[in-house]
Amino acid sequence: MAGNSNTRSRGYGLYLIPGIIASTAVIVVPLVMTVYISFTRWTGIGSPRWIGADNYTRLFADANFWASFGHIILLIVAMAVVPTLLGLVLAAVLFDHVAKHFGDRWAAVLRSGYYLPQVLPVAVTGIIWGWILHPSYGALNKIMDAVGLGSLTRNWLGDPKYALYSVMAVMIWFQLGYPVVMFMSGLQRIDPELYEAADLDGATWWQRFRRITVAMIRPELYVVLVTTTIASLKIFGQIFVLTRGGPSNATLVPSYFAYKNFFEKAQVGYGSAIATVLTVLIVVLAVVFLRLQNRAERS
Repeated sequence: MAGNSNTRSRGYGLYLIPGIIASTAVIVVPLVMTVYISFTRWTGIGSPRWIGADNYTRLFADANFWASFGHIILLIVAMAVVPTLLGLVLAAVLFDHVAKHFGDRWAAVLRSGYYLPQVLPVAVTGIIWGWILHPSYGALNKIMDAVGLGSLTRNWLGDPKYALYSVMAVMIWFQLGYPVVMFMSGLQRIDPELYEAADLDGATWWQRFRRITVAMIRPELYVVLVTTTIASLKIFGQIFVLTRGGPSNATLVPSYFAYKNFFEKAQVGYGSAIATVLTVLIVVLAVVFLRLQNRAERS
């Protein structure tokens, strides 16, 4: 019996080989090469020249690098904190009120509408929002003029005072559907008898939401926070399409900062150092979140 079990395990192990090879080729090898190149000076042509930790010394003294991480903190608020809180409330409203009073079909339609930005190409959404926020012919400024709020019109993406906050608003819209879908799937596994018992005890909607809904979908809550935080750290496409890190580096983020050094300045070693620091930060945050989740599940 033991021999058959070992043979079967080896047989199953063969199916892991393609995934291991693909992961090694696509993730491990490029990561190792990036770390190595970060210790060199290289323009992308010829042979890299080893310079030790000079790129990292330069990096930690670079004001643009620290500014890009400051912008990331605000984008974490826009892409992780706000969508998680709003998504939690919206999911509860769709599940508790819309589905019960208007039917599951309407709840599903609204859920799909919230999730639509997630499936649209980033370039398409970026172009649309660039048109909406354009200072001359943008829909937002035109609507504000039409309703008598012309004094509030701004160059939303071209003014350093407003560019980052405009991107944050776009990212809240873009990210909101993901928490809604995740939390609604979590709500479906909660025993309805818990809500019925709470109703019999005279609990308000807020009390049921806080004591039952939030407590029971804690695993989904951690998953959403981890994935959205990592997504905010890696944000690139929206910045590339909307602002290119401008104006005056007002929306510069680490991933786009690395891109500029890689492809615009041909400072591949320096760009690799930025990418390496960003990778380490993402791994550390993921480990911290997972440990917090495991601790919460054991308690």
